[in-house]
Amino acid sequence: MKHAYSLLNDILKENDTVVVAVSAGPDSMALFDVLLTIREVKNINIICAHVNHNTGRIGQLEEKEYVESYCKQNNVSFELLTISDYSNNNFEEEARNKRYAFFDELVNKYNAKYLLTAHHGDDLIETVLMRIVRGSSLSGYSGFKEIVKKDNYTIIRPLIEATKEEIINYLENKNIKYYIDYTNLEEEHTRNRYRKYILPRLKKENKNVHLKFLKFSQMLQEYDDHIKKETHNIINKVYVDNKLDIKKFNKLEKIIKLNVIYYILEEKYNDDLNNINDNHIELILDLIETDRKNTFIDLPGNIKLIKKYDYLEFGYDDNNEVEYEIELVDLNRLPNGYVIRKIKEVDSNSNFICRLNTNEIKLPLYIRNRKDGDKIEIKNLNGTKKVKDIFIDSKIPLSERNTWPVVVDSDNNIVWLPGLKKSKFDKPKQEKYDIILKYEKEE
Repeated sequence: MKHAYSLLNDILKENDTVVVAVSAGPDSMALFDVLLTIREVKNINIICAHVNHNTGRIGQLEEKEYVESYCKQNNVSFELLTISDYSNNNFEEEARNKRYAFFDELVNKYNAKYLLTAHHGDDLIETVLMRIVRGSSLSGYSGFKEIVKKDNYTIIRPLIEATKEEIINYLENKNIKYYIDYTNLEEEHTRNRYRKYILPRLKKENKNVHLKFLKFSQMLQEYDDHIKKETHNIINKVYVDNKLDIKKFNKLEKIIKLNVIYYILEEKYNDDLNNINDNHIELILDLIETDRKNTFIDLPGNIKLIKKYDYLEFGYDDNNEVEYEIELVDLNRLPNGYVIRKIKEVDSNSNFICRLNTNEIKLPLYIRNRKDGDKIEIKNLNGTKKVKDIFIDSKIPLSERNTWPVVVDSDNNIVWLPGLKKSKFDKPKQEKYDIILKYEKEE
C-alpha cells in the first residue's frame, strides 16, 4: 500500500479533483482510505462514484447505504448510478461500459483531472492469463496499465503493486469495514476460476509473482508502444480510403502486418476489441492470402471484409454502408429512420433539442455521418471528445454508428450530435438563439 500512497501523493496537487470508484469491497475501500489519508495533508476534492448493478444480489442496497454513509462521515461527495436494465448477453462487458460511461460523466461534471480505480496486482495476473488463453494482441496480452491518459483526464490504478492479501491486512489493521461480493466465488465466471485455482498455485511458486507479472506487463507495453510507432509511420502507405493495398501489405514484416490489422480493427470497433480473438485474425490473414479475387468474410458487429483483387475493403454490412452529407433545411429525413426538423419553440433541454445562434456559427449547416477523427467541443466541458468515444459510452451498436447523424457548420465544426451530446454552440433557453432543431423518430 506504500506504493499507492507514494504514487498519489506525488501526482495529486493542491485543489485537484479526483473521482474514485468505490463499490464497498475491500479493494476500493482501501483505495478510498489512501485518498482520505492524503487529504489530511493536501487539499484535494474527492468525488465518490458508486454503482448499484441492480442484479438482485443480496446486500447491494446495504453496500450502497454503507458507502453513502461513509462519504457523509468523511465529507466526500457521493454519486450513485443504478443500472436499470441490461440489453445484451455479455453482462460483464455491458456493465463495464455503463460504469465507465458514468465515471466519464462525473469527470466532466466536476472537471476532475483523475479517475481512480482499485484494480490490483492479482487482477493483473488474472487478466493477463485470460488474454493469453483466449488470444489477443500484444497490447491485450499486457493486461492493463497503471496510468492511462485520456482526452481530458487520466485514469490511475494505484493498487497495481498490491495483492488482495495485502489489501485485506491493511483494512483489518485500520479497522475499516468492507463487504464481500460472493458472486466473485461462483465458478461459472471465467475470472473466478482463475482466481480460485490458478492464482494460489502461482503464489506457492513465488509469493511476489504479481510483481513478476507487472514487470512482464510493462515490458510488453514498451514493445507495443514501439511497434505502434512503426505502424503509424507506414499505415497511410498501405491503408487509404478504407482500402488495404495487399501488394504493399505483403511486403511488411509479420509483426507490422498484425499491427496494421489491429490498427484498422481498433478504428472500426472504436478501440473495443472484446469480440475479436485469434480466430478472427487468422480469418483475415487467410482472406488476404487466398488466390480468390473476389470474396469476403463477416466479423462481429456487422463488419464486412471484402477482397477485390489486390485490395481489401473494411466496411459495415451492406445495409449500413451509407455515406451522406445533406444541407440542413426545415425537414430532413435521415437514413436511420429519424428526422431533424426546425421548430419554433420547445421547453425541453434534452439532447434531442439543439438551440443555435447563427452569429456564432458559419452557415449553411450540414447533416452527415461520422468521419474518422471526428471530435466535438462538448457543452460545459473545457476540451474536446472523440465522437467514437461518445458512441462507446452511449452503447450505440456498431450497426447504427455509421448512419448516426452529425450536424456541422460550413467550417466542419460539430455543433450537435443528435440524441447524444450538445456542443459548446448550444444555447440555453434564456440566452439568445435563432435556430431550434429537434431530432425525433419519423412517424
